[in-house]
Amino acid sequence: MGRIPRRSMIIGALVALTLTAACSAGSGTTGDSDRKDHTSTLSVGFIAEPVSLDFTRNDGAAIPQALLVNVYEGLVKLDAHGRIVPLLAGRWKVSPDRRTYTFTLRKGVTFSDGRPFTAQDAAFSINRVKTGWTTSLKAGMDVVQDARAASPTSLVVTLKRPSNQWLFAMTTRIGAMFSRTGVSKLATKPVGTGPYVLDHWNRGDELVLKARKGYWGTEPAVRQVTLKYFKDPTAMNNAMRTGGIDVVSTVQAPESLAEFKDRSKYRVIEGTSNAEVVLSYNNAKPPLTDRRVRQALSYAIDRKAVLDTAWAGHGTLIGSMVPPTDPWYENLSGTYPYDPAKARRLLAQAGHPRLTLRLRIPNLPYAVASAQVVKSQLADVGVSAKIDVLEFPARWLDVVFTKADYDMSIIAHVEPRDITTFGNPDYYWRYDNPRVRELLDQADSGTPAVQVAKMRQVARTITGDAAADWLFLLPNLMVADPAVHGLPTNVVSEAFDLTACSWARS
Repeated sequence: MGRIPRRSMIIGALVALTLTAACSAGSGTTGDSDRKDHTSTLSVGFIAEPVSLDFTRNDGAAIPQALLVNVYEGLVKLDAHGRIVPLLAGRWKVSPDRRTYTFTLRKGVTFSDGRPFTAQDAAFSINRVKTGWTTSLKAGMDVVQDARAASPTSLVVTLKRPSNQWLFAMTTRIGAMFSRTGVSKLATKPVGTGPYVLDHWNRGDELVLKARKGYWGTEPAVRQVTLKYFKDPTAMNNAMRTGGIDVVSTVQAPESLAEFKDRSKYRVIEGTSNAEVVLSYNNAKPPLTDRRVRQALSYAIDRKAVLDTAWAGHGTLIGSMVPPTDPWYENLSGTYPYDPAKARRLLAQAGHPRLTLRLRIPNLPYAVASAQVVKSQLADVGVSAKIDVLEFPARWLDVVFTKADYDMSIIAHVEPRDITTFGNPDYYWRYDNPRVRELLDQADSGTPAVQVAKMRQVARTITGDAAADWLFLLPNLMVADPAVHGLPTNVVSEAFDLTACSWARS
């Protein structure tokens, strides 16, 4: 959801289990039907659909997944290796005290409505996060003291204190640049500087993007992209097999990969991602306020069995809110080894030998499959988990994420570096630890070496507190027509970057 202290970079996955990805290269589509000869269109299958097109007022990963980089661009972005590289800012310099950033903007950039993009728009966009956004992500701009235009192509941003996180956060949705006159209809009519514009959106079916004229950069080879939304993974797999789509953005049922074993028709890509599948605990709700109860639940879970049963063994056991692609990663998966006897002892010590808890989950395949295994394992230690499946995104976001009306949940947090959400006591897991907030502040303002050391302490602390239980890290698991090359092995950002996609020549 993502990742930021009060600045909670939300789960954005919070959700959306849909992971992000970028692609490049390819040639016609091959499925069980005849090969299609289309070199200017691409169709990509997804499960989680946006609730609206305005990510300034709606949490969830599906909106930036579709629009970030493709329709909206930032001053900077992440490359395939997770490095911060220029986008709308051709270059920037940082003052010796690390508080002032001076960005030199590219010339000739326009919005899709024809207006020029200037430093005034950039300052407006940054300041508007603090004044106009209503999502949990807005806190990512709290560290900004002032953003102003020194000239039409020079933007000066002054921070309240040095921050390692801020420039990285500018690669996410909060760094998107908006037109000063184009924010009145964000939910239905996005206006950005990117190479695509919204052509149409049929809710429950598809969202279509078309390449626009006058784009400042390299125009995309794929002139029309259809983001196709499916109610269940079987329907999406069938669409892939029959040539209805060219790419499965995220495989929702890994056991179905056998359907795509013909390498002349399909290519399977598997790597890592930012998507931590978390068994969330409501830390402010008794008896989960008791650390012993949370630890007992964590000892009761056999995470390898969850991974094998729910996701056919595809994925990684991590043990905390840090994927292997983060600089401060440590394998903490052995902190709570499967130990039902110890779980029972801790529950008895806490005065809860028998316990009933509500497990409220989104109706997403990985969550539903994982919940069944978790329910069975908790029953073995005297905990009755009452599963309540909520429609995603609307119901889950409202009931669990916004109102925190739950005991436990299961959701994939896909935003990069979203461990910082544990520094926000108002975030939906309601975890309140002053020491964690102190460590996060020290990590943010310190040297790179200090940042790594302090972030490792954060990870160890929240794991030791059993602030949540990290079931596994979802893989970046995709299926594509073999003519579509360059899809990333690992997912590093929020965007499904379509800008480099093309079909290989026959």
